[in-house]
Amino acid sequence: MAKITKDLKGVPFEKKLVWRTGEGFNVQPFYRREDIENLKTTTSLPGEFPFVRGTKKNNIWKVRQEIRFKDAKAANEKALDILNKGVTSLGFSAMGCELNATYIETLLAGIDPESVELNFNVINEKAAVLLELLTTYLKNHGADLSKCEGSINYDPFKEAMTSGMPNKEWEKDAIAVLEAAKPLPLFKVLNVNARRLNNAGAYITQELGYAIAWGNDLIAKLTDAGCSAEEIANRIKFNFGISTNYFMEIAKFRAARWLWAETVAAYLPEDADKEVCKMHALAETSKWNMTIYDAHVNLLRSQTETMSAAIAGVDSISVLPFNKMYEEPDDFSERIARNQQFLLLEECHFDKVVDPSAGSYYIESLTKSLADVAWKLFLETEDNKGFSAIVLNGKLQSLINESNAKRHEAIARRKETLLGTNQFPNFTEKAAKKIKITPKRGKAPKGEIEALDFSRGASDFETMRLDLEKKEKTPKAFMVTMGNVVMRIARAQFACNFFGCTGYETIDNLGFKTVEEGIDAALKADADIIVLCSSDPEYAELAPAAYKYLNGRAEFVVAGMPDCMDDLKAIGIDQFVNVKSNVLETLKAFNKKLGID
Repeated sequence: MAKITKDLKGVPFEKKLVWRTGEGFNVQPFYRREDIENLKTTTSLPGEFPFVRGTKKNNIWKVRQEIRFKDAKAANEKALDILNKGVTSLGFSAMGCELNATYIETLLAGIDPESVELNFNVINEKAAVLLELLTTYLKNHGADLSKCEGSINYDPFKEAMTSGMPNKEWEKDAIAVLEAAKPLPLFKVLNVNARRLNNAGAYITQELGYAIAWGNDLIAKLTDAGCSAEEIANRIKFNFGISTNYFMEIAKFRAARWLWAETVAAYLPEDADKEVCKMHALAETSKWNMTIYDAHVNLLRSQTETMSAAIAGVDSISVLPFNKMYEEPDDFSERIARNQQFLLLEECHFDKVVDPSAGSYYIESLTKSLADVAWKLFLETEDNKGFSAIVLNGKLQSLINESNAKRHEAIARRKETLLGTNQFPNFTEKAAKKIKITPKRGKAPKGEIEALDFSRGASDFETMRLDLEKKEKTPKAFMVTMGNVVMRIARAQFACNFFGCTGYETIDNLGFKTVEEGIDAALKADADIIVLCSSDPEYAELAPAAYKYLNGRAEFVVAGMPDCMDDLKAIGIDQFVNVKSNVLETLKAFNKKLGID
């Protein structure tokens, strides 16, 4: 600390080196042993209450793949195929299908229900019916029901969150689902779909805090209706999203198990078996981070996300195919998604070590910080009459949408990076022709209450860029590079990336001897925007000369934030691009000036 303080030369340590996260707490630049000395999380072992180090004594997780279908035979063929390729968990999406005994018979033919986790996504009204059909099928085929694992994605708050249509009598439906699930003791039928919050742009602490509040409300309301806390806790499954915040996501899952164990324990007698306090969690890679442009970068994002979940010790992982946002995933993209998990299992041996992040001063501290903020949010939710109350009156949706808007603003200003979208875009890529499905973005039509906004982080930039693709002419931004070599190169690269974010053609140069030479070359290239790239001291002379010589024949921009900015503004130079610029709004303004908005 003494050395750092000396090197900072009077600049406050907190201001220069401490990171204030969007999650609501500070992260220090370094951590020491003293930071974790009094943490209880460092004293337990994997498989021990409160399960911060994992609910298992190994780190084997289930590799899950989703199958969307209407035709049962086609879905069955695909399921058998991917089971032979290493998948150990199937996610059937039976939305809009007519469920009956024949359908289930066809769908599950040849699948061993005792060795494969079976998960079903159906509309809430059909959850109990599906459980009854499934029970009958398994009994008829001689399966040991005590060994059949899976889940039914019954979620009483789905419609309130996604369409603004609340189900205010959800407890009655939930009890019917619990009753139908009794013959299947290992099936989870009450889902905490925190991944929905993740995909709507929630901060990590919000996803975590509201997930615990969600699960707690299921227990609280259903015990009031006559069910036992143990019965309910055994039926709850948590479905989390995973963002690209690598270390914080590892800490999130550790904190989630910890908070949930303590929450469930509060409903049990002191001498009760703590096995029921274990969290059962699926982790799914985020949709909010996915992009249409430079879509193969989605592979990099989802790979680090998968690593976070695997290291954190979740029960199962679902990796979304990289092209999911603009077309139906094909065999290639689904194969790559599977292989992203197999790479970690078979080549990196992530399944061989339980909780490898344990003892890390940083991750242990993050776990505690996330738990503290999430628990505070949980208590605030309880003060507002519980999770179901803030969902059914739309307050939760409003809070998450506020976070989404803040994150969109952060992306617009490059405070949050989406590689290939707001940083280092592929200038020449055209994406319109590859879009085979309508990208989902925005809120649902107005219902009784506010719905979640599922606009992805890249959606604003993508909309702007796709609109530009429809135009006959693509604007050109020409870099007039002069003076100090290091500064002109750096600023030209910055400006090229800046204007490339909307798909403008950018023209870089090695350097010009005079402003007249540079401006003439730009006009000869039919440039719409001329960007002067030099050093701060040289701008005082070069910028006025270039602006005067150009004489309004194109848009004139200075790259940087020079000390002489006020002097330049006084003579009419009012367009600057720099690290403090709102990239999105600046580019929209240029589109408008060029008549292409």
